[in-house]
Amino acid sequence: MTTAVGTGRTIKLEILRQDTQGGATRWEKFEVPYRPGMNVISALMFIQQNPVTADGQKTSPVTWDMNCLEEVCGACSMVINGRPRQSCSTLIDQLEQPIRLEPMKTFPVVRDLQVDRSRMFNALKKVKAWVPIDGSYDLGEGPRMPERKRQWAYELSKCMTCGVCLEACPNVSEKSSFIGPAPLSQVRLFNTHPTGAMNKDERLEAIMGDGGLANCGNSQNCVAACPKGIPLTTSIAALNRATTVQMFRNFFGSDHMVD
Repeated sequence: MTTAVGTGRTIKLEILRQDTQGGATRWEKFEVPYRPGMNVISALMFIQQNPVTADGQKTSPVTWDMNCLEEVCGACSMVINGRPRQSCSTLIDQLEQPIRLEPMKTFPVVRDLQVDRSRMFNALKKVKAWVPIDGSYDLGEGPRMPERKRQWAYELSKCMTCGVCLEACPNVSEKSSFIGPAPLSQVRLFNTHPTGAMNKDERLEAIMGDGGLANCGNSQNCVAACPKGIPLTTSIAALNRATTVQMFRNFFGSDHMVD
């Protein structure tokens, strides 16, 4: 057992390993020297450099995703002690040991703690989560937004597609087509943008069908789990109102595109 210089303390971890997509899983135990201020990724980096289990057996380095290490990119999401969260901002001192690390089960596991989040990105494509402008020439300044609207729009724009809200949602699974809370919130963000509103009807139509709003069970797990504190359920409630209005406009036709 390796001990930390100066402290003599170690960190005990249990990691769910999986060598290939769809392959068998196994738990492996590790002990890592403790340092003050460590986060989960610090422990994973030590194991990557010293892939030896707690009982002294050599093993393969653990695989996981990471990028910014500042809770901005959303890549390092995993389930830590039963809770989906960002491993870069999760401090060892705040966790009970042994620390159990698992991949998010909402997404296909690529290897170990690394998952394929294509489901989220495909959902963002489905709802056209972008502002459509022609960048081939200078359009000048865009329309101004009232400061009050800009402030709450900024809160929605904090989404980093980490997938934590989808992992926490009981209605999102491999057997469900529900696109999840994050893409829905992005619909609200871009529909209220002065330029993005050009595609408002298209986005609402996209979430009125299979896998859209009707699949939300209002468990509110998403807003409790979101690392950025985004008001996801508030967005979903607003979209429920917007799609109801859109449904009546579709039914009565006429000048429903005027506004």
